[in-house]
Amino acid sequence: MIIFRYLTREILSTTFAICIVLLLVLISGRFVKYLANALAGNMDPAVIFAVIGYRIPGFLELTLPLAFFLAILLTFGRLYVENEMSVLKACGISEGQLLGYTLIMGVVLAVLVGWLSLYGSPAGAAKAETILKAQKEMTELDKVSPKKFYTLSGDKGVTYAERINDDGELEDVFLAITAGSAETFDSRLVVVVAESGKQQRSEDGEDRFLVLDGGYRFEGIPGNHNYQITYFEEYGSKLDPPQKVNEDPETDAIRTADLWSSNEAELRATLQWRLSTPFMVLVVVIMAVPLSRTNPRQGRFAKLLPAIMLYFAYLLSLNAIRGNIESGDYPAELTLIPVHLLFLLTGFFLVNSERFRIVKRIAALRRMKFS
Repeated sequence: MIIFRYLTREILSTTFAICIVLLLVLISGRFVKYLANALAGNMDPAVIFAVIGYRIPGFLELTLPLAFFLAILLTFGRLYVENEMSVLKACGISEGQLLGYTLIMGVVLAVLVGWLSLYGSPAGAAKAETILKAQKEMTELDKVSPKKFYTLSGDKGVTYAERINDDGELEDVFLAITAGSAETFDSRLVVVVAESGKQQRSEDGEDRFLVLDGGYRFEGIPGNHNYQITYFEEYGSKLDPPQKVNEDPETDAIRTADLWSSNEAELRATLQWRLSTPFMVLVVVIMAVPLSRTNPRQGRFAKLLPAIMLYFAYLLSLNAIRGNIESGDYPAELTLIPVHLLFLLTGFFLVNSERFRIVKRIAALRRMKFS
């Protein structure tokens, strides 16, 4: 029990540290992507952290198996390098027992990954998608903040408001748009300044307009002194309609219960992937324990690169089969079980490889003795 607690503490602490690093890498990549959208005016900066927060369960679903795999390699590799493994074997602790201890941790982690894959990640992805859809449905006026210039869609111009009151009306509005066509040398600039402005819908609710009150409209060609100046009490400019959002949610955001009742190839492949992630945790445990064997002279990182390559071969194989099922190249009845069985057999081969080596040495010694 002491050895089990020792291994649990070492492996889980290393898993936590690696998982934090991998999680920060994934979060930073998404943050840069969302920040670019916010700077382009396509997203409210206030919702960036909410979207990332809802995506964290999906990130953990991907990072936990890899972090646990690397933690086993690093922890057992250190035991071999510092000769602690030799002491354990001298005390009667076999590699099979160490594998059993690690599998107990793997089962607990597989349950956590299974919950994230089947429930946590889809729920978080659904909420994140709801926020992103709401952002796509916003008009240009909804994204305006005080004292900031905003580029209109299609680079037609810019808009600016000095203040926004409690009713959502703009005050001291500036609007600059281009009219005509540069190809016909009739590219006119229209500048509108107004005391206030607000958004209004048409009677059918389909079209939206920016209605400005009390201002001036300047129209002319830059470099030409022939400008037209118009004073208005009320001026309306039609806003581009919001982007049409696909009503079908992403497969990652669909509830697992809905996937069970579907016969679509894409949804069946998504369900198989969700069921595969917890099983993958157990398979990588069986592969990681024998892969951690190392010579003290080689160092604890000697077999880290080959082990990582084997892990990614496992992951890429699952993704390749899933992609072929989704595209219809493979029948929907095909499952990811053969890939798991292939790498499970690889793990069992690695576990028994040391025993095979010992048997070969004994056989060689017997041949030398009788010769």
